[in-house]
Amino acid sequence: MKISTIDTRHGTDNQYSFSHGNCLPYTGVPFGMNYFAPQTTNQKGSWWFHPNDHTFQGFRLTHQPSPWMGDFSQLVLLPISGELSENTLFHAQSSYRPEESTFNPACLEITSCRYQINSQLIPSMYGGLLSLSGNQKNGGLALSLPGRYELKQLDETTVLGQIINYAGCEDEDFTFYFVLHFESELTLIEGETIGKDGFVILRFGDLSEQEIRFGTSFISADQAQLNLSRELSWSKADYLNQAQSSWEKYLSKIDITHHDKQQIATFYHCLYRTFLFPQTFYEMNAENKPVHYDTFNKCVREGVFYTNNGFWDTFRTVYPLYSLIATDKYGEMLEGFLNSFKETGFLPKWLSPDERGMMPGTLIDAVIADAAVKGIRSDLMPEFLHAMKKAATDQSDHANYGRRGTYDYLKYGYVPSTYHESVNHTLDYCYSDFCIYQVGSALNDDSVADYKEHAKNYVNIFDKETGFMRAKDTEGHFREDFDSHRWGTDYAEGSAWQSSYAVYHDFAGLIDAHGGKDAYEKKLIELCNQKPLYNTGGYGFEIHEMSEMAAIEFGQVALSNQPSFHFPYLFNYLGKPEMAQPMIKQLMTQCFSATPQGYPGDEDNGSMSGWFIFSSLGFYPVTAGSGEYVIGIPLFDQATLHLSNGKTLTISSSPNHVQQQFVHEITRNEDSYTSLFFTHDNLLQGGTIHYQLGIVPNPRDYAERELPFSLK
Repeated sequence: MKISTIDTRHGTDNQYSFSHGNCLPYTGVPFGMNYFAPQTTNQKGSWWFHPNDHTFQGFRLTHQPSPWMGDFSQLVLLPISGELSENTLFHAQSSYRPEESTFNPACLEITSCRYQINSQLIPSMYGGLLSLSGNQKNGGLALSLPGRYELKQLDETTVLGQIINYAGCEDEDFTFYFVLHFESELTLIEGETIGKDGFVILRFGDLSEQEIRFGTSFISADQAQLNLSRELSWSKADYLNQAQSSWEKYLSKIDITHHDKQQIATFYHCLYRTFLFPQTFYEMNAENKPVHYDTFNKCVREGVFYTNNGFWDTFRTVYPLYSLIATDKYGEMLEGFLNSFKETGFLPKWLSPDERGMMPGTLIDAVIADAAVKGIRSDLMPEFLHAMKKAATDQSDHANYGRRGTYDYLKYGYVPSTYHESVNHTLDYCYSDFCIYQVGSALNDDSVADYKEHAKNYVNIFDKETGFMRAKDTEGHFREDFDSHRWGTDYAEGSAWQSSYAVYHDFAGLIDAHGGKDAYEKKLIELCNQKPLYNTGGYGFEIHEMSEMAAIEFGQVALSNQPSFHFPYLFNYLGKPEMAQPMIKQLMTQCFSATPQGYPGDEDNGSMSGWFIFSSLGFYPVTAGSGEYVIGIPLFDQATLHLSNGKTLTISSSPNHVQQQFVHEITRNEDSYTSLFFTHDNLLQGGTIHYQLGIVPNPRDYAERELPFSLK
């Protein structure tokens, strides 16, 4: 089984100032409503787990999508035995041996050194099983309950709880409900059953074994009990089989054959991460119909819902991957995102659990457009087009929702420098306008014609003298004292170098703006072949993205952050893929590994894993919404994709050693293939793609039709 090879500590060696992924070792089911991970410290905020720690404070039930977003509806469960000198987490915590523990997507297993209790936690979609053995005298389960909480004993074996805590939410009383069902009777509850920031111990006496089943809900206590009741008859083997099978369903979508086992491990670690987010935020009611809690209007609604996703990151790779191998799930997610629009009046940008308003743009538009051009959930597209156009024309009074500076963008053709990160806002709105045009075109809706022109507004902030996108004031003047290495102020998590190439839909137009291919090529070479310099600028201090760019030493190609993901593929638009191929291969082999230091920067909800997956297959979705994938260079000897339409696509490469840094020739179904991109429709036909690799480049001239997509 592929799942047995995955250690969830991949990418978890992090701190506030430097990220190797900023991942957590999540155990759950794919897209689970809850995740579980050991908590090793409660002294470092969002960084509550570190792989080198030997402290075990319990199993944390968590909904944290990123340390920068924080957690919500969390609590910690710690098996203990014997009396404590004080009933606090500090006095209850134990050491454990990380090297002797199991960190697997379908199961966590830890033995506490202090209590000698072996604990196995096996998750389900809405609950799970905690199995304890080796309990000594007066065993118990200690609950760390941050925020407002309440516990109630329902009978001799069952405790119902609710808790209110979140990093951000529209509903100040947003409640998480949980029910714990013990196999053996409870003897005592130690601690306050109602309060704030509590530590409560549920005692069950002198037992060598105990099993605790639990159900959870965002809807009600009754729903939590209903969710649990559907699993009460499950054995421990049933729980494990259900969890493992759910993971194998997704991990088996791609089969890898390769001579380097560590690189195979890296691939499947990454694939696991792409199926964690967004998280399920709906439950099945007594009639077995999907319902969810609407935090904006503070009521229960019918229909599906998904949360914990930042579309500024995930539109680039995660949803294009789903479009190939998880189409049904993609379609259901879209239905959930449309429900978010119906409830709030705007499409989501960063859900956790509801709209947090983080990052520039409204890049869910790209998720929608990519589905539209690929024929995914065409039935939803008329409503989505309405929602996208609303964000492009109406500015919300609530800063979290919709576009910022909408009216000024429509007035000036750019977002003025009076707005924070105005360059990124402008470029993202141009791309979103392209996405609106693509959705409208798929619907044969003539009302979107103007959006095609709006998509070219990026030229309004392009400075031909410097070759960068620059902020302008309302009078049309560029900001003075320009420094291309200055981060922040006008740019989001980068400088002009990282922010000036976000014209995903029209690189041919950007090339023209630079004065032609020769000038653009010179600029890309300068981008790559310089030191990773930075000026702290608008931030005033060194943020972790600066440190990570400097650490990998790939010039200004800051693969450590999402805006640089497509940089290596830009050479294809010049007809010079051979200039990118060694860089792509080096980025894959030097910046990724199946270790706690597995990523060059924040992994961000599967987006960085998606970069590795696509790049290792030999193509990359530079322009979500175009229906194309730009060709790179594969990493593996062979990859077999089991596509959502039931067909199989086999990708192979040879000879494939470290010295083969270039693609010599590509064949598609044994015929020579000369374009620098694949279409989605072409890939969905299945068949074979073979890359013949070489040790020297094999440049040639390309016709315009062989170059990747640009807006015409």
